[in-house]
Order: sequence, then C-alpha cells, then structure tokens
Amino acid sequence: MDLIYTEEQNAFRREVRSWLEAHVPRQPLPSFDASREGFEAHRQWERVLNEGRWGMVTWPQRYGGRSLDLIQWLIFEEEYYRAGAPLRVNQNGIFLLGPTLMEYGTPEQKSRFLPKMASGDEIWAQAWSEPQAGSDLAAVRASATRIGEEYVLRGHKIWSSRAVFADWAFGLFRSDPGSERHKGLSLIFFPLNAPGVRIQPIPQIDGETGFAEIFLDDVRVPAFNRLGAEGEGWSICMATAGFERGLMLRSPARFQVTARRLVELFMGCGTDADPAIRAAVLKAWMDAEAYALSIYSTASRLAAGGQIGAEASTNKIFWSEMDIAMHKTALSLLGARAELSRHSPDAVEAGRWLDGYFFSLAGPIYAGSNEIQRNIIAERMLGLPRV
Repeated sequence: MDLIYTEEQNAFRREVRSWLEAHVPRQPLPSFDASREGFEAHRQWERVLNEGRWGMVTWPQRYGGRSLDLIQWLIFEEEYYRAGAPLRVNQNGIFLLGPTLMEYGTPEQKSRFLPKMASGDEIWAQAWSEPQAGSDLAAVRASATRIGEEYVLRGHKIWSSRAVFADWAFGLFRSDPGSERHKGLSLIFFPLNAPGVRIQPIPQIDGETGFAEIFLDDVRVPAFNRLGAEGEGWSICMATAGFERGLMLRSPARFQVTARRLVELFMGCGTDADPAIRAAVLKAWMDAEAYALSIYSTASRLAAGGQIGAEASTNKIFWSEMDIAMHKTALSLLGARAELSRHSPDAVEAGRWLDGYFFSLAGPIYAGSNEIQRNIIAERMLGLPRV
C-alpha cells in the first residue's frame, strides 16, 4: 500500500495540530470512570471539541461535524493521540451509535440525537449484554412490548459501559415475544434516569466503575426511540458491531502512540535488554504500523462505496491481542517497578503501563469475544462448516 497524503490532507493535519496545541488541557483530567467529577470534566472537554466542530469530523455540519471523509478522520485521530488529548467519554455514542444512527435513523431521529451526542450534552452507554447473553448476543431475553405509541421495557442488562454516569443507553430487546435467536429483536434507546431504571455499578479490577448492571422494570419509552423497523435490531446491531470491531472504536493512532512509548521505554533501559524483549518491541512497532495501513485500506474501501464485512473480526482479534502484547512487553522491561500503581511517587509514567495492561486484558472479551470472532472468520470468510 502506497500511503501518500495530498496537500489538502497535510493542511488539514496542520489545522488539527494547531487547534489541539491551543486547547488540550495541560494537566490530565481525572478518570471518567472513577467519579462524577471526572466524568463531568470529560463532558466539558467534549463541549470544547464541539465548539471547534471537532466532536465527530465525519458527520454533516448540521449535526455538529465537518462533513469530512474517513481518511481525514484518521488524520484527526493521529493528531489527537499525538497531542495526548483526553480519552473520549462519549465513545459509545460518537463511534458506535452515531454511525449506525446516520445509516438507519430517520431525519427526525438524527436531528434529535446527533447534535447532542456531538456536543457531549448526552453521553451514551451501551446496553447489549445480559447475564445469559454476552458474546452470544442472539440469546437476549430483555423485552420491549409495544403499547400504542410506546414500548415497555423489561429485563436485565450487564457490562454496560459508561452506564454509571451516562445519560442514555442503546439496547437490544426482544420485541416479538414468540421469536428466538436473531429474529424479533429491536434496537431501542432509553434515558437512564427514566422511571423504572435502576443502575448497579460494577467495579473494575482497578476499583473504578466503568461498567454497570441495568435493571428495567416497566420502563416506558416512545416508539420514536426505536432505530429501524421493528424486528430488524439484529442486522442493525451487526452494523454497529462492524464499526466497533473493524474501524472506529480503536483507531490505529491509539496503538501507534503506545508503540512509540514502548520504544522510548526500551531505549531508556539501555542496550543490554533481553533479545526476546528487543524482538517484542520491534514486533509491537511493526504490528501497530501494519494495523494502521489495514485501517487506511478499509477506510478507502468504504469511501469508494464498500462495506465493513466479516473481516472486521480479524481486525478485532489483531488489535486486542496486539494491545496485550505491547503492555506485557512494557511490564517485562519495567521489572518490579511495573507493580507500582498510579498513586506511587516512583511509578513510571504514573502507572500508565500497569493501568493499560489491566485494560488490555478486557480487549479479547468486549466487542465480541475473540473465540466468537474466530468462529465468524471460519464460517463467513473461510467457508468452513459448523461443527
């Protein structure tokens, strides 16, 4: 692949870099999973981005974007991570639901939800998984009963990211009570402060509450909140999953910056490092670059009218396993210092490597477990029989 930027793209990069240098907070924001204070600090950052029309650059201007293409989005992401800008607290909205809403939503739904999503006024949680329906999403039992112009939602969602402090959630519900598996499902939005919604935080390994259980007891929402036709939720969710696994949730810049930090850590450890670790650092750099080229190729295909298909599963496996490998290599380089938390004055990079390692362990699970992704690859890409 020959990746050469046009003068217009280079000018755009300079514009992004200049804006970020002027606006990125000088001190890191508190974690958006640790407290309401940290969550609201990140919401305010989303508003700053929106004021500069950087909330989601690929969206039409009337929804808060810049009407740019995916290549320009990738350039924006590269500069965003290079500048050390805060993580996006509304990633479930802008990177997952937003593109799906753009494709399947009515004009009225787009006007209602997208501008508030871009501005950070409404932060979204993902409410797909259930206690007996995680990677096997087609097993969901939460129900949506149509009564006039409303749906009544009942059920139990779990591992809902950002749900502790978020404003809205999008969930998959069984709208046809007699249906099974992929049939009879609908994708429905609901406010997390609605009567009948109860949130139970789930502590992560670091003690922060990045996830929650959601209990729904006769929660009433207007039929306007259903995305797409009734019963089409499965195909719509698969489109969302394609964005999640194959393109937007984990942009290449995230891993390129991690690989760069890993090289700097390696260089700071002297030249007598274990040859195996040296090889692992080199592989981390090459893998991050290879993943970036792959995503540029995907973006180019989409720009030409293509779609994200089953190959999104190969991307998801690749980036999730790469993330673990890079952080394990860093911990090997750090030795005993790797165990120091962010609160220790002697922690390297304020414990970022340990925090990153903990988070990376979830990568093979969220966005569809890697075991399920390998089944998808076997069946849909390689044509192997089910056993």
